[in-house]
Amino acid sequence: MDVNEKYFSNITKRERAIFEGGISMGALFHQFVGTPVNESTRENLERTIEDSFKLQPAIEDVEVKINLNDNTEFDYISLSGDMLDVRIHTAVDDVKAVIRIEFIEELNYPLMYVEEI
Repeated sequence: MDVNEKYFSNITKRERAIFEGGISMGALFHQFVGTPVNESTRENLERTIEDSFKLQPAIEDVEVKINLNDNTEFDYISLSGDMLDVRIHTAVDDVKAVIRIEFIEELNYPLMYVEEI
């Protein structure tokens, strides 16, 4: 019995695709929020996040955009959830999902949700 059969036999492929994206999005959020960033390091941080999360099982692609809207007198700010626009693409066999976080103006909140399945 392989790992998928042993540990994921109680959920569907669709549920697993959502699970893999959701657990990765939560880890990404809590691992990187608070990281110092400015315009000269933004792109490098985006690529680092993408490359590291693509290593995880079932993650097909990761797209990270950091929206810098404020600078301080110290020429950097701490990354916050409202600055993240991230899509995590998962694939479990023939089922694909896109899990997203983006700042939703009307909620005044960085919302994580299933964008597509």
